[in-house]
Amino acid sequence: MQSTGKIFWASFLTLIAAGMGFAVRSDVLGEWAAAFGFTQTELGSITGFGLAGMAFTIIGFSLFADRIGYKAILIGAFVLHIVSAGMTLAATPVFASSGKDATYYLLAAAMTMFSLANGMCEAAINPLVATLYPKQKTHYLNILHAGWPGGLILGGLLAFFFVGDKAAFTELRWEIPMSFFVIPTLWYGFIVLKEKFPISEARAAGVKFSEMLAEFAAPVLIFLLILHAMVGYVELGTDSWIANIMSGFIQSGVLLLVYTAGLMFVLRFFAGPIVERINPLGLLFVSSVLGCIGLFMMGSVLATGAGLAMLLVAATIYGIGKTFLWPTMLGVVGERFPKGGALAMGAMGGIGMLSAGMLGGPGIGYTQDVNTVRKLKELSPAAYEQVASQQDNRFLFFSPVRGLDGATVAQLPTDSPIYQEVRTAENYGKSMALKITAAIPATMAAGYLLLLLYFRAIGGYKLVEIGPGGVERETSHEPSAAEAIYKDSRADQA
Repeated sequence: MQSTGKIFWASFLTLIAAGMGFAVRSDVLGEWAAAFGFTQTELGSITGFGLAGMAFTIIGFSLFADRIGYKAILIGAFVLHIVSAGMTLAATPVFASSGKDATYYLLAAAMTMFSLANGMCEAAINPLVATLYPKQKTHYLNILHAGWPGGLILGGLLAFFFVGDKAAFTELRWEIPMSFFVIPTLWYGFIVLKEKFPISEARAAGVKFSEMLAEFAAPVLIFLLILHAMVGYVELGTDSWIANIMSGFIQSGVLLLVYTAGLMFVLRFFAGPIVERINPLGLLFVSSVLGCIGLFMMGSVLATGAGLAMLLVAATIYGIGKTFLWPTMLGVVGERFPKGGALAMGAMGGIGMLSAGMLGGPGIGYTQDVNTVRKLKELSPAAYEQVASQQDNRFLFFSPVRGLDGATVAQLPTDSPIYQEVRTAENYGKSMALKITAAIPATMAAGYLLLLLYFRAIGGYKLVEIGPGGVERETSHEPSAAEAIYKDSRADQA
């Protein structure tokens, strides 16, 4: 007999582990720059590897998740999480023996292993939760994805208390807090090994693989995939940088990540009642508008030095805006394209992570480098030549840029004129990166508005269910949250 509650908790813990590793990593980027001499673009590439690999495993394992089962995939994820921890801990001795390039490749590989594990989890837990709660997919997917900000909070607090020379409690070697994500990893691994898992909703209805693939011919699903690529860029791409970007403005930039994660953690439990009042697309539209306003405001606060109060206002707007984007998008796909099963949800998660890893992380790092270099050249060309990296960094088809060498910048005397010029330029680069990124949620808002108008034209947004033989029907029925919880508790007691 399967235990719905325990399986849901194991799924929740996979996101706790992913969020913890992500949050601590975002705050040790400065440690890596100072210790290993990485530029912002190189750091952005490492964070990109920590996201991009996830995309390939989400899509790859979604192709056969309905056949091999969710349990086998989660066991594989558990093994890769442990391997990634071991590789990350080897960075310092590898730097001592083999230098910067070897360390870069090691950390890139370790982050890839971490992202592969996270991708396997994502490939399993999204369709798994949709199977466990077929009548309230959007609501429970939002609750499930509260695990991500929960992990960000735990990891962010670990970083605040123990990472860097400004650690609130005591500075630990970065390897120690970086390995704490192993605790929830061991916890979910134990549950997965012990429990019996259900088969997918699509498999139970007898949906063939060819029918799953046929869902991708739907223009609405293709449009949703494009929008979710933007979600990945703006949410995960920005979050991978936010602690580093804000580190020069407030004492500990990771606290801003913890704050916005706290908003996400609380609000995601209330997605159900919100969706009952405005449909999921309305929620996505409002969220995108808020995300655009919040990002642009944060960039403006950095540029003008408006103060902590205004930063909190901007961060609050941004935090509320990003809260519902990712899980609600998954909910929309699960509700409108149930025949797509794990494949459709996996494609959504995969495209989001691919965008975050290959575009968001590196793109935001590149944008910082370009604008920082431009500003520093205006202030002092000589200062730029003194701290510039020895190699060019590239991003897509854009012009190459020689960013600032992190190790050289870290060694500048804080009372020297060049130090102040470098910090002024860096602050400008960071503020411009946030302002430019705000264009992404603005574009998303326009997309969701088009979808709202489309569904209004065809009679409104409705839930699609599949029965035996793969027969579909539209319904607006959703049980209340209390009713669903009661039924789940009765099922667990059976």
